[in-house]
Amino acid sequence: MSTPNPREQLSAQAVAVWLGAVAVYVAAILGRTSFGVAGVEAIERFDVDASRIAVFTAVQVGVYALSQIPVGVLIDRYGPRVMLVYGALVMATGQIILGLTVSYPVAIGARVLIGAGDATAFLSVLRVLPFWFPLRYTPLFTQLSASLGQLGQFLSAIPFLWLLHAEGWTVAFVSLGAVGALVGLAAGIAVADSPEAKSLSRSERAEIKAQARAQRIPIGTVLATVLRSPLCWEAFCIHGISMFFMLNFTLLWGVPLATLGQGLSPGQAGMLLTVFTVATMLSPPLLGPLSARVGKNRDIAAGVIASIHCLMWLWFFASPEPRGYAVTLALMVLMGVATPTSNYGFDTVREEMPRTMVATGTGLGNMGGFLSAMFASQVVGLLLDHSAPNGDYSWGDFRLAWIAAFATWGALAVGLATTRALVVKQRRNRPGGGVRIVDES
Repeated sequence: MSTPNPREQLSAQAVAVWLGAVAVYVAAILGRTSFGVAGVEAIERFDVDASRIAVFTAVQVGVYALSQIPVGVLIDRYGPRVMLVYGALVMATGQIILGLTVSYPVAIGARVLIGAGDATAFLSVLRVLPFWFPLRYTPLFTQLSASLGQLGQFLSAIPFLWLLHAEGWTVAFVSLGAVGALVGLAAGIAVADSPEAKSLSRSERAEIKAQARAQRIPIGTVLATVLRSPLCWEAFCIHGISMFFMLNFTLLWGVPLATLGQGLSPGQAGMLLTVFTVATMLSPPLLGPLSARVGKNRDIAAGVIASIHCLMWLWFFASPEPRGYAVTLALMVLMGVATPTSNYGFDTVREEMPRTMVATGTGLGNMGGFLSAMFASQVVGLLLDHSAPNGDYSWGDFRLAWIAAFATWGALAVGLATTRALVVKQRRNRPGGGVRIVDES
C-alpha cells in the first residue's frame, strides 16, 4: 500500500511541526510587545523623555517591515527551520543586551536586533504550511497561526509584567532572552522544512541541499519576479487595508485616544486591548474556512470586510461628542474579527506563486500593514501637534487627526482595486485561464 501524500491528508506529524514553528512566533510576539508594558521603567532606566522612548517602537516596526523581503529571500533559499532558529537567537541576543544596558543608543541597537529576529518568525510559519498541509487546510492554519501568536501579547501583559515589577528590568529582559533562545533551539529539533527532510538521514539531506544550491534561481530573478507580480502587490494592499487600523490603535494611539479623547480610565483602555485580542483569537474558525470557500475571490471578501470596518470607524468619529465605553468595546470586537483578513492575500500568494518564491512574495505582502501604519501614525501625531500644540488633546483633536488614517485607507483601497484588475487580467491570459495551484513536488 502506498503512503498517502502528506498534502492530501492532515497528519499528526504535520501539526507537531507547525506547533514547533508557532512557538517561535509566540516568542516573537512576546518580544515585540514586551517593551510596550515597560514604558515607565524605560523612561527611568535610560533617563529620557517620552518622545525618545517612542523611537523604540518606530525602530522595531521599521526594521521588521523593511526586513520582510530580505528575510523572505533567505527563507526561500535556506528553508524555514534554519531561519526560525537564527531569528530566535538574534531576538534573544537583543533582549539580553536590552536587559543589561543602561545606554540609550545601545538599547536602540538592541531593538534593531529584536526587530530583525522578529521578522523571520511569521514568514517561516507560513512557509512551513504548503509543504506539510493539504492546500484546503492552509487558509485555516494561516489564521490559527496568526491567532495563536497573540498569546505573546498575553504573556507580555501578565507574567512578563509581573516579573518586571517583582525582579526588575535586568532579570525580566534577560529571562525573556533566555526563554526565546530555548524556544528557538527546540524549534530546530521539532521543525523540518518538508516531510521528505524529516525522514532523510543527515547525509541525504546534505546531498539534497547541495543539489538545491546548484539549481537555485538567482536572487535578482526572484526579486524581479516578486516585485513585478500584481498578486504580491495585491497581498500588500489587502494586508494594509485590513491591518493598519489595528496597528495604529494598538501600537501607539489607542490608549491616548481612549484616555485623553474619550475620558476612559487606564483600566478601561487596557480592557479594550484585551477584548480586541480575544476577538482576534476566536476568529480563525470563521475566517479560515471563508478564505478557502471563496478561493480566487478572497480579495473581494477582504475588501468588503475591510470596508465595513472602515465605515464603523467613520461612524465612530462622526459624533461631535466622545463615544461611550460600550460602543468602543463593540468596535474592538469588530476590529478583532476584521483584522485577520489581512492574511487573505498570503493564501493566494501561496497558491499561485512558484514555491521557490512563496516566502519572498509573502514578505512583500506582509509589509503593507506595517508601512501604512508607520506613515499614518506619524501623520496622526503631526495633526495632533498642529491641533493641540500644548499636548492637551481632546476628542475633537483626535477626530481631526484620524483624517490621516482614512486617507491612508483610501489610497490602499485604490491600490487593491488596481492590483485586482491586473491579477484578473493575468489569470485570463494564462493557458486554460483560472487560478493556478502551484505544485512543484
